[in-house]
Amino acid sequence: MADFTHLDEQGKPKMVDVGEKEITQRIAIAQSTVQLPDEVVALFNNNDITTKKGPVFQTAVLAGIMAAKKTSELIPLCHPLALNKCDVNIELKDGLVYIQCEVRCSGKTGVEMEALTGATVAALTIYDMCKAFSHNITINETRLVKKTGGKSDFEHK
Repeated sequence: MADFTHLDEQGKPKMVDVGEKEITQRIAIAQSTVQLPDEVVALFNNNDITTKKGPVFQTAVLAGIMAAKKTSELIPLCHPLALNKCDVNIELKDGLVYIQCEVRCSGKTGVEMEALTGATVAALTIYDMCKAFSHNITINETRLVKKTGGKSDFEHK
């Protein structure tokens, strides 16, 4: 059984000490999916959905980037990281919105949580901006697609 890195010997929460770790190029890609009902999909035009609040996908991209940058303020034991890159891409296919968030940094700890947070907040933003048209919107899943640069690499098969 693996030890929980965020618990001390007494079982109390702790922030992992990364002081002795090597600085490496860290990359993580996460994906969220959002199922939109037909009445919302019908509003899709010129690669976005425009509402009174503004362009949905463009706003979700900005929200995802902002969220990735603030992950350590949201997840209690995450280290604050200086991100080198954060890209959020959104695509609609057959009523399903695919949100992919890629985050990169040169650091001592990974950026999985930043990528997952960025993808999740982008999905929540789409829900928020489209709920006036329908509450029948489902955020299906958020998952890590790939990570490299740490102790072990990962790719979702």
